[in-house]
Amino acid sequence: MPLVLALAALPGAAPASVQTIAERDCRRLERHVPAPDVAYRPGVDVRGRPVAPADLAPPPAIVPDRLTILLGVDLRRRLGLPRDLIADLPLGVIEIENGQALFNGRPLAADDAAALAAACREARRR
Repeated sequence: MPLVLALAALPGAAPASVQTIAERDCRRLERHVPAPDVAYRPGVDVRGRPVAPADLAPPPAIVPDRLTILLGVDLRRRLGLPRDLIADLPLGVIEIENGQALFNGRPLAADDAAALAAACREARRR
């Protein structure tokens, strides 16, 4: 449905003229201002009643408090021994607890821990 607009003439121009514009074009020109009651408000539903948040509890931690790594050498693979031979040479146990690395229950020196971290990074690259 066309809307009829009376456009005022510019000074020194012909008298005001009547123009028509489509209603859909008028809607494009209008700026939409939402009513204040439609904006999102956390913790309330559409009727203003309180609701529980979507994330009720944080997810449980999946990293254990203590991480244990068994160190050993696969002699069968290193020396090219027969496949049916089990030749694992245990070297020790590394435990990581509260951010501290232990080797066979004894704390690692800072440079040893750094070397171990570098070896782990290198192993992940391969």
